[in-house]
Amino acid sequence: MAGTIVVGADGSEASAEALRWAAAEARLRDARLLAVRAWSFVAPAPIGDPGMLAIPSSDLPGTLDAEANAARADLEASVQEALAGVPPVDVELRLVEGGAGEVLVSESETADLVVVGSHGRSGLRAALLGSVSRHVVDHALCPVVVVRPLS
Repeated sequence: MAGTIVVGADGSEASAEALRWAAAEARLRDARLLAVRAWSFVAPAPIGDPGMLAIPSSDLPGTLDAEANAARADLEASVQEALAGVPPVDVELRLVEGGAGEVLVSESETADLVVVGSHGRSGLRAALLGSVSRHVVDHALCPVVVVRPLS
């Protein structure tokens, strides 16, 4: 039963558990595993008096590239660390600019399964911080598995 399994990879323990679960499922299904990391570039705040538009002198395209490269390196390291010591599986890495929930919902359009980790927040904390897993469950176009860390 081949296909594509998409897993959210943000470097947290919850996403590490999701990666391990998704890797095991990919081996069982002989499926393609796609680890996706969403990222956003936040431009530096303007410097100067209120009402002025002075910004720090910098190389914005260079800064953007450096941020993307750092996010990609973090994705590579977190996937490698999460899957250390488990039976090998081929993993394709994808870095996508945008909010995590929307990126994973978009990836669900061509996936057979989306796997996300859950930080276990509920109530007020979930309302204030948002819940990527809840958003994906509510909006994905394919089945979703939510994995919670054991600890």
